[in-house]
Amino acid sequence: MSVAVPRKASGGRPLTATATAGVLGFLGLSAAAGGAAMLTGVGGAVPPSDWLDAIPVVDSWIAPGLVLGVGFGLGSLVAAYGVLSRPRWAWLRPVERLSGHHWSWLATILIGLGQVVWIALELVYLPQLSMLQAVYGVVGATLLLLPLHPAVRRHLAVHDDEAVR
Repeated sequence: MSVAVPRKASGGRPLTATATAGVLGFLGLSAAAGGAAMLTGVGGAVPPSDWLDAIPVVDSWIAPGLVLGVGFGLGSLVAAYGVLSRPRWAWLRPVERLSGHHWSWLATILIGLGQVVWIALELVYLPQLSMLQAVYGVVGATLLLLPLHPAVRRHLAVHDDEAVR
């Protein structure tokens, strides 16, 4: 019985790791753009204000716009950079020691979980459904699952001999 070895993308990176960075990049760019549009009101991206009546603790679209733009946008782009480049930062060493993986591994899982929760909250509180919720629900689930793939786990595993830069 033979075991399939995942092909490598450029730089010796498994295709699944490159795919993980690609999904993070897609979420990062679209969320940053959506958050900026929501905060500035450009392009009619701000949902109607009467939708806020059904959402507890939120009285304007500023907080959701910041979560979208900074949390999912910038956060996903930083995580994608981490998956691709594997920079070692001393202040994130405790995260790596705890998980046994590069910090971007845990960041990807947390972003995926956050995305699934975000879409679930939209489904509960927003009166109008959109195909975008289905797309971004799949994106969130994908970001939860891809880091668990053995090739991604190996690629992002931290070894004791790696120096912190």
